[in-house]
Amino acid sequence: MTSGLSTLIEMRDAVGFLGERSQYGWWPTAFYDASSRPFLEPVFAKTIRSAQYHGVVAAARRLHDENLSVGSFHLFRLPEETEQDLHNLLQRDAYDQTKQALRGKDAALNLLKRMASSSSNVSEGPTAVGSIKDINSSRVLGDIAGAYVWAFSRNAKTYPYLVA
Repeated sequence: MTSGLSTLIEMRDAVGFLGERSQYGWWPTAFYDASSRPFLEPVFAKTIRSAQYHGVVAAARRLHDENLSVGSFHLFRLPEETEQDLHNLLQRDAYDQTKQALRGKDAALNLLKRMASSSSNVSEGPTAVGSIKDINSSRVLGDIAGAYVWAFSRNAKTYPYLVA
């Protein structure tokens, strides 16, 4: 289970980073930019990395929610139990907070490409990738990553979602 959770965190980091205004501009945030550190450090001195992660997840969640039906799940809105497990994993420091995804646009895109499976069923806008009960399966995780790789490489927006 932890492996799937770590993959979800890595994917959130990569997509979150790529979606920020300095990369593909899907949301107007700059939590992962170097310029955010002076703003965040006075308030989150010991948890700056966590603050960046949660800030970008909130921004990405908002955009996805605006473009998907109520009740659908996506990378940035998962069942409460999964969200709690992700939070606990981050709190335990079991997740390496210096992942390659945040070292540049190419590194983040390459990370997603390594996670991705075929993206033949991807289209712009909402894209169904499976059932939420399969969120930890390598196929579903690969399809989600593949959808984002497809979108970023075409400068399009896609919102892979899972049904209940």
